[in-house]
Amino acid sequence: MSREKEQIIDRLKANGCRITKQRRELLDIILESRCSSCKEIYYQASKKDDSIGIATVYRMINALEEIGVVSRRIVYEVSPEETEK
Repeated sequence: MSREKEQIIDRLKANGCRITKQRRELLDIILESRCSSCKEIYYQASKKDDSIGIATVYRMINALEEIGVVSRRIVYEVSPEETEK
């Protein structure tokens, strides 16, 4: 197990989160790939384990966000054409 993964698991445990098999799989996916949304993470996870639901993905992302490991930001951009009108 990578040192980064160990540290994240330790922080999750300290925050009261149980570390299940599904959460370990989700953490592996998050650390290994550059997914830009929960749906992408869910898609990757469902290929490995069809028992993982989208709600599990959102709960895991929320837990990771609480401990400061990930940051979710919604970015809205105005297209240049709209500003010229």
